[in-house]
Amino acid sequence: MPAAVALYEFVLKGRKRLGYRVQMDTTATDVVPSPFAGALRHLQDNGVRLDDPTLALLRIENNGATDIDTHDYAVLDDDLVGIRVSFPGRRVAGLVVTELSDDFLRSCFAEGSGLGVRDGVIELPKVPLNRHAHYKVLAALERAPGETGKPGQYADPEVVGGIKGGVGGGRILQTRSRTGTSWRSVGLVGFLVAVVLAQLTVALSTDTAAPLDCARGRLAIVGSTAFEPVVREAAEHYRDSCRKVTFSFDMRGSGEGLRGAGPDIIAFSDGEKPEGYPKLLPRALAFFLFSLAISEQAGVEDLTVDQVRRIYRGEIVNWRDVGGRDLPVRLVSRNPGSGTRTTFQRRILGGVREPGTNSDDCRSRDPGAAAGVVRCARDTTREVLDTVAATPGALGYSEAGAAAGHQGVLAVRIGGHRATLEDADHGAYPLWETEYAYTYGEPAAGSPAASFLRYLTNQVGADVIRSYGNRPCAELDNPALCRPA
Repeated sequence: MPAAVALYEFVLKGRKRLGYRVQMDTTATDVVPSPFAGALRHLQDNGVRLDDPTLALLRIENNGATDIDTHDYAVLDDDLVGIRVSFPGRRVAGLVVTELSDDFLRSCFAEGSGLGVRDGVIELPKVPLNRHAHYKVLAALERAPGETGKPGQYADPEVVGGIKGGVGGGRILQTRSRTGTSWRSVGLVGFLVAVVLAQLTVALSTDTAAPLDCARGRLAIVGSTAFEPVVREAAEHYRDSCRKVTFSFDMRGSGEGLRGAGPDIIAFSDGEKPEGYPKLLPRALAFFLFSLAISEQAGVEDLTVDQVRRIYRGEIVNWRDVGGRDLPVRLVSRNPGSGTRTTFQRRILGGVREPGTNSDDCRSRDPGAAAGVVRCARDTTREVLDTVAATPGALGYSEAGAAAGHQGVLAVRIGGHRATLEDADHGAYPLWETEYAYTYGEPAAGSPAASFLRYLTNQVGADVIRSYGNRPCAELDNPALCRPA
């Protein structure tokens, strides 16, 4: 079974994989002569009509088993461009993004994203793509000066890009729809049949009932709502290979999770446990990024640590005081016991506790509440972000990946620095924390808890952690940052 599991994970499922398809490459007017060609006969570039225009439609897609984030692209961190496309024998007259698998990808192509044309080459930004996500680009092309090629005779487009640690050496690979069964598929099926037969022979001749590093039983997951999307996706991948483990989830915050920890339970916490839990054993799992999240209407994208502290002390009450719009400041916090809140208080507020709330609706102070900045609190990461997006002038904090992908919310730079692993690892970005996994004593080696924790750090689980913009502790330039103080 170990060989079969490995083949399933790394051959059949794949891991990180970025692909593209050429779904159309044809003349703009003469596929079928038609009196309705209309504007297609009059394509222009800067006012000059194209003499021999062609249209090409490219589909860029995540066809692997793991999400792709912006930091996964195999380019320098300060390079906005993740993929470059050129058309030998033709120049690019214009382009448009025509289809998005998810509407939240729209912001990835905004002004300043890296989308454009440079020296005849299409430049596409580093777009985060969930599994099966895609987008399409329609390019208008003109025959290059001196080129004699005609539609149907041009060379295929050259697509340059890649993913760190991806299959096929990480290169972006062309994918095509095919009918029938290829010889590669036949060979792979034959090989897998041979492996299964060999494993069956071994299983019948031994008492080994479970595959290596798989377990059976029930495992409860509790704790951090910020880490919930990561651990849920990792559990889904784990179940694909180890089907005799049943997961249950009750993630209501780091503090609540630590209080409910017990045998056959893993509690995930943003930061170290407080005193009073002597039987809970910590495992530093990941370097976890957080972000300030602000409503788009506030007109603010960068704050210093000192400005944030003054805002939470109630000294800054309107966004115009820090260069934003004339809107009152409204603060949306997590409830006490949240690991995200504890991280924010420790890393940004210098260990000072946030003042109490004075509002339920986050828009106006409750009757009888003292004057000052409107303050409210929510139970989960999603509730905080939904409230910030729906409340003009609202400011909150959350896991960085969740804030970056939430409509109506902007991730705030702190002191000019974005929430990136590189800036946090080198001390320039302050809002981060170690994500810990806590167990009630040392779990038995063959238990679901022990098996799942190994999976998170050594197998596809580590890919999932990276796909959300975070990093397993062992992969940091300074791994000691993850360790308890």
